[in-house]
Amino acid sequence: MIIESRPGKNMAPQKEKKLTVVSMFSGCGGVDLGFTQAGYDVVWANDFNEDACETYRHNIGDIIHGDVTQLDVPDVKDLDVLTAGFPCQPFSNAGSRKGTNDPRGQLYQQTFKFIEKLDPKVVVFENVRGILSTETENGKLIDEIIDTLANKYGYHVSYRLMNFSHFGVPQNRIRVILIAIKNKNYIDHIFPEVTEDKDLSLKATLKGVTAKLPNQNELMRLNPQALHYGSMIPEGGSWKDLDYDVLPDRWKKIHDNMAKYHYPNFFRRYARNEIQGTITAAFKPENAGVWHPTKDRIYSVREIARIQTFPDDFVFKGRTIKSKYQQIGNAVPPLMAKQVAEQLKHYIHQTEVSTLSRDKVESTALNVNQPIHKQKVSIRLC
Repeated sequence: MIIESRPGKNMAPQKEKKLTVVSMFSGCGGVDLGFTQAGYDVVWANDFNEDACETYRHNIGDIIHGDVTQLDVPDVKDLDVLTAGFPCQPFSNAGSRKGTNDPRGQLYQQTFKFIEKLDPKVVVFENVRGILSTETENGKLIDEIIDTLANKYGYHVSYRLMNFSHFGVPQNRIRVILIAIKNKNYIDHIFPEVTEDKDLSLKATLKGVTAKLPNQNELMRLNPQALHYGSMIPEGGSWKDLDYDVLPDRWKKIHDNMAKYHYPNFFRRYARNEIQGTITAAFKPENAGVWHPTKDRIYSVREIARIQTFPDDFVFKGRTIKSKYQQIGNAVPPLMAKQVAEQLKHYIHQTEVSTLSRDKVESTALNVNQPIHKQKVSIRLC
């Protein structure tokens, strides 16, 4: 007699095997934390910054500190996802924009060495919008990356310019996310869905931040001039709100020829009812948007970590406060990474396309330069 095996009521359900991630240019762990929160297992991670690695080890787990160009590709079988946020400074509008002429601008090529050996099911890149206009000797860099992924390694590639505030991150952070997969039938369903019902104001974001939280008492010291001018900025204002007569000579020179200096908006103090602007690694008092809405100081390490969606128990390590600011500014907000990770599960587990959400907000139709609450959002059936 053949007995058909069926799970009984008291049988424990089988645990689903965790999806695996190899993480390049991991930093302090923004991407990896998001993928971990989504249930993935980061099996290998690397970064060149020693302080970022210390933070990573304290909060997430093992990471290899070293130059990725000098490391062997790990021996990982049946890899699900490879993530890489290669250095953005060569492509950033806030930097010198040397592009591939900057040695850091060549590091994206290291990802191909890993892809060739590991053959991951999914590749995820994140970078600044400047990468879309960066030129190489062969044309646009983004086209070169897509061509290599598609024609050499057999991926179907899609990328989007996304304002992370459209996805629940309390910050108008505009970045490019590129996703490469093997099955073209899923290419239109691999980006996360827009979040519409969340209060992203600074008042809501910073609620409950107290001196008892880790890193809250860590503040960059300001020189007397910075403190003097910063204290004069009204809530919701910037240096442009100051009387011309009180401006230092350098600022008057800029004020008199704004177009020449690309209309800078330094010493910006966002109001409590506003969404914070982009948190960057160049955390200086004259930078736009680093002043506390109501206090005459810049944000603490914990406060910018909140804005970047790191949980309050995520402790930042490093030799200096400046290093901790930089780690956070360089990171991908974990909440954004988690949403990408959750959406990718449909593809990796081969969920039927028809079972995906049908009332999906078409994020490509949104204006990335505006918060979502100021836009009319159209709904399409997928």
